[in-house]
This record gives sequence, structure tokens and C-alpha cells, in this order.
Amino acid sequence: MRRNFYLGIIFSALPVALGAASHWFEKRAAVEAAGVEAPRFEVDPLWPKPLPNHWLLGMTIGVSVDAQDHIWIIHRGASLERMENYAAANPPASECCLAAPPVLEFDEEGNLLHHWGGPGQGYEWPVSNHGITVDYKGNVWIGGNGRGAQVAPPTQAAALNESQPGGGPFNDNMVLKFTQDGKFLMQIGHAGQSKGSNDVENLKGPAKMFIDRETNELYVADGYGNHRVIVYDADTGKYKRHWGAYGHKPDDTSLGPYNPDAPPAPQFRNPVHCAELSNDRLLYVCDRVNDRIQVFKTDGTFVKEAIIAKRTLGDGSAWDIAFSKDPQQKYIFLADGSNEKVYILLRDTLEILTSFGDGGRQPGEFYAVHSIASDSKGNIFTTETYRGQRVQKFIYKGMAPITKQNQGVLWPKKGS
Repeated sequence: MRRNFYLGIIFSALPVALGAASHWFEKRAAVEAAGVEAPRFEVDPLWPKPLPNHWLLGMTIGVSVDAQDHIWIIHRGASLERMENYAAANPPASECCLAAPPVLEFDEEGNLLHHWGGPGQGYEWPVSNHGITVDYKGNVWIGGNGRGAQVAPPTQAAALNESQPGGGPFNDNMVLKFTQDGKFLMQIGHAGQSKGSNDVENLKGPAKMFIDRETNELYVADGYGNHRVIVYDADTGKYKRHWGAYGHKPDDTSLGPYNPDAPPAPQFRNPVHCAELSNDRLLYVCDRVNDRIQVFKTDGTFVKEAIIAKRTLGDGSAWDIAFSKDPQQKYIFLADGSNEKVYILLRDTLEILTSFGDGGRQPGEFYAVHSIASDSKGNIFTTETYRGQRVQKFIYKGMAPITKQNQGVLWPKKGS
């Protein structure tokens, strides 16, 4: 009797599963019949070239591509494990290894061009740096999401928790602006000074920045402690405007844990993880733990949203986005560091066309893929946090018909 009961459950569930699979295959067949294509990539397993000086990367927490197609990353040297940092001991415990400087600039071939960063005079370097953006003038912006007071260097324990480094109140309530040589230019906000999501003088765990060429405005995804997008003048730091989810005034009342079966949250959860402006002047915001992208006009008017991998819990699915480099920016590339893949979406409808990647440590696989950027040739660059600790390059190989829901690891094909 019990055997028949369980068999009944199994067979009753089969039509649902088969129906879902059939629906996807029918949808893909219709897409293929219509000739729908998507950008195609393959990983470059030899990029970048080895770093000098026995340097290693820690949590690699931001990537940006400048006007010369140079690739900029920022990482957390303090997140290295003890054996990764033996050469820094006094006396040195071995020849290898050392943390690389926080900010690194590479060319398209993967050569290291410049490096700088860390505490200095005139500014407050973050306890836990987060995000890097090179603006249209060539200036370099960084943020941070560290808690606790600054120490030198930041403790390893603080750097190992990507979401809430160090515990306690947020230290990193600022963004910093530098030249490409690392000369300090400006700071917005001050360490430990945030009064919450409606404080216009300070930030609170800012995650990522975007600078609008048309208006010279700085958009900040703010972020790990606050629940908003905030806009400043990129030259003077003067406050312009801010808003929360759906364009509402942000509210710091706790929403509790994310529930995929509950109605959409009326406010952003932490972290608000990206804010990217398209050529047609729509701002795309990563509400990471709510598993969604929200789209706004530049004045904060809500336009639409899309839920991505709705049942993703924990760190959420919407980590960072980059646009394709055609003038229409037809596609969005969305990094999902929980499900370990990059989605390719149609930007106008926010429909997922396909995805690539899988969890792992080999080239083309991901361990907490965190940030993403694209260059003028259509190539994609990703960084990985936690124990991922690397940057990867995915070479654009043209357009191709969509045949799989997930393409898996994009390993180079022989002769490609």
C-alpha cells in the first residue's frame, strides 16, 4: 500500500515537471524558428598574464573598462589566507606570496600596466573596498562596504565577509575619486558618519558608481547599509537627488528575510548592488537580494522591473550588469554570483535569452561572480569575490542561434 502511495506521488508530479520542460523546449523551438540569436563567447584561459613580485589577488570586487579598452580591477588584499601572505611576515616565512596593490590596470592582452591604492593623506581609504568605475574623463572612482574602524591593514576576518565586513556599524560611508595615476581628487561622505538612507551628505556601504557623460552626474548604488540610489555632481560632489525602490522615498525599516512567495518588496534590500545608465537614459538598478532589476528614468521615475531566478535565497541573483556595445545596447549581461552564471537578457523586455557558466574554479567557471564589464569589441570581463579571487575574460565570438537554456562552461573550441 505504501509503495503504491509513493508511486502515485511520483507519477502525479511527472506531468508538472514534463510540462515545464516541454514549455521551455517549445519556447526555445519558437525562438530558433524565428531566428533569434544572442552574443556568443568563449573564455580566454590565459588571461590575464601572471602578476609580478609574487603578487596574488584577494576578493576581486570590481571591474571597469576605460576608453582605451584598459581593464581596471579592485581587490581586497587583506582577504588572503595566511599561507598566501607568508612573504609579508616579519621576517618573511617564505618567498611567496604578497597581496597585490588594491587597484590594477591591464591592457587587452592581459599585461599589467599600473598599480596603486591604499590608505593615504587627504582621504579615508575604505576598510573593505567595493566597486571601481573609470568615468568618461578617465577619473577612477571606488566605494567600500566595510564595517568597524579602519585598521592597518584591514583584518582578514573583516575582509572575509563580503556582505557585512567586520560586523558593527558601517565605516565606509564615502566614495573616492582619483586620477588614473592614483592622485586623490575628491571624497563624498565621511567614515562612520551616515545617518541613514535620507542623509544626503554621507553614503553607507556604497557598492558601485556610474558617471553620466551628458549631465556629469554621479549615480551611486548605496548600497550595503542604505536602501537607495543617490545622485551627485561628479565635479563638486553637490547633492542632486535620491530615491528607493519604485521611486519611493527610501525607508530603513527592516523587511526581514527575502521570501520568494511574498509580494514584491516595497523597498530595496541590502545590498543595492549596481546602477547603470543606458544610452537611451534608463537607469538599471540591481536589487540583489530581492532577485530583481528595477529600471528608472534619470529623475527616479519607476519604469519596470524583472525578477531573476526568483527562488534564489541568501546572496540573491542580481549582482551586476553590463550592456552590449552596439549603439542600441540590445543586450544586458547579468552576473549572478549565487547561481554562478551570467545571463544574457534582451534589454527592452528584460527577457532571459540564455546563460553561461557553472560553479567551479577552472577557467569559464565561477566562484561568486561579482562584477562584470564589457569593452568596445564586445568582450566581457568578470571578477569573483569570496574565495574566487580572480578576473576572467570572455572573448566575443559573434552572434549565434540560441539552442540551450544554459550553455555551461564556454571552453575554447579547437581551431577557434
